[in-house]
Amino acid sequence: MSEPITHPNSNRVLRASIWVAIGALIAAAVVCVVWVLVGDANGMIAKAFMTILLLAAFAGIAILEANLAAKRPAWFALASMVTWVVILLIGAFLIWMPEVDDYFGSGIERFMKFLLIVLILQGALLHIRLFSKAHERHRTTFTAIVTYVTIGLVVILAVMLVLPIMIEEYVVFRPFYWRVVVALAILAAVGTALVPLVNALFAPKKERPAAPAYASAYAPSPVPQWPTYADGATPLPAMPDGSPDWNAYYTGQPTYPQSYAAPVVPVAPTAPVASPVASPAPPAPPAPPAGDGLPPQPMAPPTGPGYQGYPPPPPPPQQ
Repeated sequence: MSEPITHPNSNRVLRASIWVAIGALIAAAVVCVVWVLVGDANGMIAKAFMTILLLAAFAGIAILEANLAAKRPAWFALASMVTWVVILLIGAFLIWMPEVDDYFGSGIERFMKFLLIVLILQGALLHIRLFSKAHERHRTTFTAIVTYVTIGLVVILAVMLVLPIMIEEYVVFRPFYWRVVVALAILAAVGTALVPLVNALFAPKKERPAAPAYASAYAPSPVPQWPTYADGATPLPAMPDGSPDWNAYYTGQPTYPQSYAAPVVPVAPTAPVASPVASPAPPAPPAPPAGDGLPPQPMAPPTGPGYQGYPPPPPPPQQ
């Protein structure tokens, strides 16, 4: 029912719908020409002008339907084109059929009837499209029967609503006709409500994607952490042997240039963790003083509770 338009059968259906539109356009033009030749001459110019507008509007809609057909199921593209063909024929009928009571404003009244017919037919088509989508969500034997019966009722109801609007000037519809219309409307409404209700009760629910887990730099971790500066966030640089540069904790400057990567702290395999925000690189170390050219020796951590306002050194990491 939702066969893509790229399927070979769908391509044939699309070509058939286009040829139906072309044939309907030609047939409507021929019928209008016959009416012009043999019909009443009263108001012929106005009717001819309205016919030209109707044919031009249908041609534009047919081109639009052909462009939109690639985004629709094949059956819906064909049904939409057939609906517009029916609207074209009804419009030609309302334009050229003789008026029983010729009074001022009768032309406007027929135009309003035509707009009402367009709304009824397009509303029925939209109902069928949405209802078929609800059926495709959860297909069972019960929902399939209800869907096809309801679609048939909607089509019959649309036809029974359009007929009185078209020919009420020539045919009198008895009250029993309207009783049948009301009964069909009730049955169609019940069928329309059944399928979404069954879907809400028995259709499988769509799984929601799990929310991503974000790691916090200050959250506790089951693995030992790399030591940081006194701010508690910036990691200490690493020594050439891979150990933390404890001297940088007191001086604020790395002892050696950081041309190598610090060891990576393992992450607990509990949940996907987002990439941590890169910490600002520490400032470059000062140039070594002129002398013997030897690299600076690391300062021994001072003893005592504090040193020049710095807190005491943290305990060395466990081996």
